[in-house]
Amino acid sequence: MKYLLFTALLAACTGSSTGELANSTSNQTNEISIPMEKTSFHDLSATTIDGQIFDFSTLKGKRVLLVNVASKCGYTSQYEGLQELHATYGSDEFVIIGFPSNDFGGQEPGSELEIKSFCSKNYGVTFQMMGKVSTDGDNGHPVYQWLSNAAQNGVDDANVSWNFNKFLVDSEGNWVSHLGSRVRPMSKEVTNFAQGK
Repeated sequence: MKYLLFTALLAACTGSSTGELANSTSNQTNEISIPMEKTSFHDLSATTIDGQIFDFSTLKGKRVLLVNVASKCGYTSQYEGLQELHATYGSDEFVIIGFPSNDFGGQEPGSELEIKSFCSKNYGVTFQMMGKVSTDGDNGHPVYQWLSNAAQNGVDDANVSWNFNKFLVDSEGNWVSHLGSRVRPMSKEVTNFAQGK
């Protein structure tokens, strides 16, 4: 009885019938986004370019550079610098993870097999490559949601603006910085991070 009285009063106050109220509530629910919560970088995972699950807990104690890559971009030549960075500083303490993405200008249209072949033949890539992902901070891959939202990473919001944006995460799994496409892999900022300076 109390429920019926409450529903009638609520409908009267809003000027809508119970059915309209239900529809209105339903529509509003679809527009409300669930707040993100702070999570640990080392609790994340992704699928490698070979289709294997890569658990980020294996990155504990390592500094990590994460970069969204594409094969047909004006910045694609940065693969060379990334490989040089990996060859020079890659170790148990520093790793590079490449995430192919077709988000910008449709510049990564190939399959994982085609991407892997392209990277190997043209740039001799040996650093860790993942399967294709979306880098959208709200609805993309969980790794990019973490990288892009302060609510999850606990530090800062970041917008992936184009291919070859770079993120630095320290050995404790803390978000360090977001670097734009123009920051070259062998820049002082990146090489200092790679060396733990």
